[in-house]
Amino acid sequence: MSATGLGRATRATRETVSGLPREFWWLWTSTLVNRLGGFVATFMALYLTLDRGYSASYAGLVAALHGLGGVVSSLGAGVLTDRIGRRPTMLAAQLSTAAAVAVLGFMTHPVAIAGVAFLVGMASNASRPAVQAMIADIVPAKDRVRAFSLNYWAINLGFAVSSAGAGFVAEYSYRAGFLGEAALTLVCAIVVFLKVPESRPERSAPAVPGGAPADDGVRLSTVLRDGRFMGVVGLSFVIALIFQQGYVGLPVAMGADGLSSSDFGTAIAVNGVLIVVLQIPVTRFIASRDPRRLLVASSLLAGYGFGLTAFAGSVGVYALTISVWTVAEIINAPVQNGLVVQLSPAHGRGRYQGMYTLSWSAAALIAPLMSGVVIDHFGAGWLWATTALLGTVASAGYWLLMRGLPKAETAVAETAAPARPAGARVTKAEASPS
Repeated sequence: MSATGLGRATRATRETVSGLPREFWWLWTSTLVNRLGGFVATFMALYLTLDRGYSASYAGLVAALHGLGGVVSSLGAGVLTDRIGRRPTMLAAQLSTAAAVAVLGFMTHPVAIAGVAFLVGMASNASRPAVQAMIADIVPAKDRVRAFSLNYWAINLGFAVSSAGAGFVAEYSYRAGFLGEAALTLVCAIVVFLKVPESRPERSAPAVPGGAPADDGVRLSTVLRDGRFMGVVGLSFVIALIFQQGYVGLPVAMGADGLSSSDFGTAIAVNGVLIVVLQIPVTRFIASRDPRRLLVASSLLAGYGFGLTAFAGSVGVYALTISVWTVAEIINAPVQNGLVVQLSPAHGRGRYQGMYTLSWSAAALIAPLMSGVVIDHFGAGWLWATTALLGTVASAGYWLLMRGLPKAETAVAETAAPARPAGARVTKAEASPS
């Protein structure tokens, strides 16, 4: 790269990461540390089929129980995020995850493995509504898509490092991988405890002096009655079904082709590496683009990117197909997160994020069962054809759902008090993306 090109890239990076609150960067750091330990979700299928000798259907069952744990915790964690705060919810979730993952590494009986996998899914998923709500709290509306992109960048920077390294760790000892994830999750909790302040918006003032705060009017029933938002949740579920195949269907298919866990680690690391390299420039590119068109395009790329996996048989071709759906992931994640925040009231962000997280948790429950049964009974080709169909359905859904949606910068301002770190001076309310 020439000096001029390097200078432009440096300026672009500086502009993308500048101007965000210090609290966001500590949250970003905790996310990075957490993902550096990502092992269970990535290597569970290979651990059960190659190391333990179980069938693809059993591996799918265990992964589904892991997803079921996430389903159970999603809404509860969303409610806790609004009631007790973002920070306490994150700390409880991270400490519980560290303990559960460590225990999972010592389980040998199939029933015990399945039971602890359920607990791991329940604990690890509980922090997601709190993290997403905190980003929305502490980052101004105009910078939120950029912040979500950077947070997603941290997830994949950690994933790119951990997936390749963990593949070789798995060759030596799967238990070491479980214990490594537990240790890094504990470090993540320490970072949150020491550096990340509470950000929950202040409640409404009491209607009567000395009385209880006024009802903010946001309940789970409120979320369920929000038709457009629930449409987003449904489409998110479809997209999540597709992306989940990268961690449940793909490793089983590669194993069936005679490829090893380190081969899978090398191939899937392409996903993280590309996101690390492309997330910042793509974020700048999509910043002023129509979100409806971006979600339609990303849905098609995701579905047909996985569809191309039907023609893969070597590590290189698998890596090429991963590159296609990775571009979809880079576009979809920040745009969809921004849309969720745009449709969420400030005091209900925990519940809205919990419902959104539920869509991914439900997909984590259904996708392993779907992939295991389809691969065992029909072959992997049918699975990849299904992903192409789902991508087409999702693209049509986004096109219809987002008609008439106002732009974030012109939407109605929030009526709630501004989010603020604990102990900070209260400032004027920020403009709402909703």
